[in-house]
Amino acid sequence: CVYKRQVLTPLAYLGRGKETHLLDQGAPPLRVDMSAQQLNDALRAAGLLKSGRANEDEKDAPRVSCSMGPVRDGRGWAVIFDLPRGGGKTASDVLAKREVIAQELGVDEIQVIMSRVRASKGGNAGRVSMWVADDDPYLGKPNPSPFATAERFSIWDPIPFGQDARGNRIEVPVMWQSMFFGGLPRRGKTFTQRLMTAAGLLDPHVRHYVADGKGGADWMPMRAVAHRLVMGAEDDAIEALKAMLAELLVEMERRFAILRELPTSICPEGKLTPDIVQRYNLPVIFVTIDELQEYFTAMEREDREQVINDLCRIARRGPAAGFVSNFASQRPDADSVPTKLREIITLRYSTQVVDRASSDMVLGKGKAAQGADASVLSEDHVGTGVLVTGPASYVTVRADYIDGTGFATLCQKGRALRQEAGQLTGDAAGDVTAAADASGVKLPPILSDALEVMRHSPRMFTTDLLAGLVNLDEDVYGDFNAERLASELEAAGVKRTSKQVKISGTNAAGYQRRDIEAAVPAEILLAHG
Repeated sequence: CVYKRQVLTPLAYLGRGKETHLLDQGAPPLRVDMSAQQLNDALRAAGLLKSGRANEDEKDAPRVSCSMGPVRDGRGWAVIFDLPRGGGKTASDVLAKREVIAQELGVDEIQVIMSRVRASKGGNAGRVSMWVADDDPYLGKPNPSPFATAERFSIWDPIPFGQDARGNRIEVPVMWQSMFFGGLPRRGKTFTQRLMTAAGLLDPHVRHYVADGKGGADWMPMRAVAHRLVMGAEDDAIEALKAMLAELLVEMERRFAILRELPTSICPEGKLTPDIVQRYNLPVIFVTIDELQEYFTAMEREDREQVINDLCRIARRGPAAGFVSNFASQRPDADSVPTKLREIITLRYSTQVVDRASSDMVLGKGKAAQGADASVLSEDHVGTGVLVTGPASYVTVRADYIDGTGFATLCQKGRALRQEAGQLTGDAAGDVTAAADASGVKLPPILSDALEVMRHSPRMFTTDLLAGLVNLDEDVYGDFNAERLASELEAAGVKRTSKQVKISGTNAAGYQRRDIEAAVPAEILLAHG
C-alpha cells in the first residue's frame, strides 16, 4: 500500500508593493495525488494508529493494510483499507475523525467521503472505504429532475432523488416509509421536499393532503390536485389542519378494517398492494406538511399535544394502510418538532445546519459521530443535504431540482391525470381558481390570491386579508393599503355586498369570500359548483 503524494501549490507572488492587500479567501482548488504514507500519517495524527516506539524504524510502526488502491476514481482517489489489529480502533472511530483526517490530507472535509464496508460486501468492523475528491463535489449547476419531462410515474417505484459525490444516481423508495426534511432557511429544503410530492403528482392513484404552515407561494400550485390543502397557521388554518388530521385518522382505520376482511390471496401481508389500490379505490395517501414549527408555535398547549399525537399515529401506523408522511421543519428542536415525532420517522434529510447537535436533531441521535453530519455543509451547498435511510445507512446527496414554474406545471399535469382516471377529489375538485387555470381562463392575480388567502374563511377583516397577501407575495403586495386593495378588487369585478363583516362578535371593515368568488366567470362556477 505505497503511493505518491504531490501537492501543486500556487506560486507566491513576489515583490508585492505597499498597496498590495491579501484577500480573505481561499486559494484556488488544489489537485492532490495521495500516498499511503500520507494516509497513515493522517490516521496517526487523528489518534487512530499508534506511534512507533522510541528508536524504532518508521517502517515498523503500525500501518493500515489496503485491500484496494489507492487508485484514481473519477475526479478523486479511492482506497479501501483495514485498520491493524491490536490498536483497539474500529471503522466507526475513523468516520468520527473525518475533519482531522481531511486536515491532515490537506483538503476540506466535504471532499472526504468515508463509509464502513459491511460483511455483506466482504468487510469487517475495521474496514473503511474512502474517496477523496479533487475539489468540492457538490458545487455547480443543479441537476434537473427527470420529473420535469415525465408524463407518468408509479409511486411504487423508487423516487429519483439526486446524485452523490461520485455522480451515482440516488433513488429513494417511499412506500411503507415516512420522511422528515430539516435545515436552515434558503438551503433548498422545501424544493427537495417537493421532489417527493412531484412523484406522487404523476401517479393519479395518489391522493394528496397538504398543509403549509408558512402559507406562502411554495405549495399554492397544489390547489390543482390536493384533496385537502391548508395554507398558513392562523386560527382558521389551525382548525382546518385539525379537521384534516381527524379525516386522515378515520380513513386509516377504515382501510385497516377493509384490509382485515380481505382474503390472503388478495392481501397476503395485511398491507396495501397496487392491485388493492385499483380494485377497491384505495389510493396511496401522501400527507405533506411543511413548516411544522409554525403550527406548533401558534397552537395552544392542548391543541399542540393533540396534533402531535395525531401525527405520530399517522407516521407509525399509516404506512401499512398506504400513507406516506412527508414532514419538514426549519427548527427541528424539541420545542418546534417534538422528539417523539421525529424519532419514528424512517427517512431523514438535512440541508445545512449550524452545528452537529442540530444535525443530530434532524438525522437522529449520534448520526454526526457516524459521519452523517449536515453541519459540514456550507451556504454554497444549496440543494445538497445528508440523507439517512437506515440505522447505519446515509449518503450526502445533491438533490435534483424543479423550480416553482416546473412544479406548477406538474400540478396541472397531475390534475389532468386525475380527471382522466376519475380521481380528482376534495378541495381540488371544488377550487374555482384551479378550475379556471385548467380551463385556460386567466383570473386577475388579485382575485386568485385573495381567494387563496381566504381559503379557510368565509369572511375576513381587511387588515388580515392584507397581511395574508403580503405573506403570499411581499414583492407584489408589500405597498398595498385598504384603498388600493379595494380598488384592485373592484377592477377585477368584485362587488361587495357589505363593507363590514362580523367575526367573533366584532364588526370591522372586511370582505366576504362569496363576493370575491362571484367575480369568477360564470362558466367556471357552473362547471365546478
